[in-house]
Amino acid sequence: MLEDSYKHKGMRRALVKKIANKGIEDPGVLEAINSVPRHFFLDKVFVEKAYQDIAFPIEEGQTISQPYTVAFQTQLLNVQKHDKILEIGTGSGYQCCVLLEMGAKVFSIEYNQRLCEKAKKFLPKMGYHPRIFCGDGSKGLEMFAPFNKIIVTAGAPFVPEALKNQLEIGGVLVIPVGNSKTQKMLRITRISENEFKEESKDHFSFVPLRGEYGWK
Repeated sequence: MLEDSYKHKGMRRALVKKIANKGIEDPGVLEAINSVPRHFFLDKVFVEKAYQDIAFPIEEGQTISQPYTVAFQTQLLNVQKHDKILEIGTGSGYQCCVLLEMGAKVFSIEYNQRLCEKAKKFLPKMGYHPRIFCGDGSKGLEMFAPFNKIIVTAGAPFVPEALKNQLEIGGVLVIPVGNSKTQKMLRITRISENEFKEESKDHFSFVPLRGEYGWK
């Protein structure tokens, strides 16, 4: 049974204050972090860690991202209600739920079959209903393109052209790019059919993006 107690909600409020103090200003992002029970994604014995601002290991050698990192990427996306968003790397499903909480329509693709199937079963139990696909997210999800926004939650060696091409004009791609240890967060805006604006932000450390245009 999923329990979200007053204690859990209090810990969430404290977490929101912490990430706001680190520079997250978007009220929609802060409200979403405050609303999504992060402890649901971790084993019960780790409930205290769920509301620390840290990444945490989950199954299959993957992690649930640090809340600040989730908030930072989401703020860069500038999520609007009814945005059609492609998430590359479902993982635990936490980032996906934050986007859904903000009113986005989310398509999420996960390379790891076991994590993919788990998220498909678990997120509806929380009341969230994204469209989740198992497959190579480095290629995007062309059959449902174009997207208003694309978010990549794994470190890429370069920016896959397939993802840029699946943005609508005016659309935004947020992706960490670098080596297997550290990546620079990029925000790429599609200005026209062949023109893109690239902005470089802070450094982060993500698990590697897998797939044809990721790390082999």
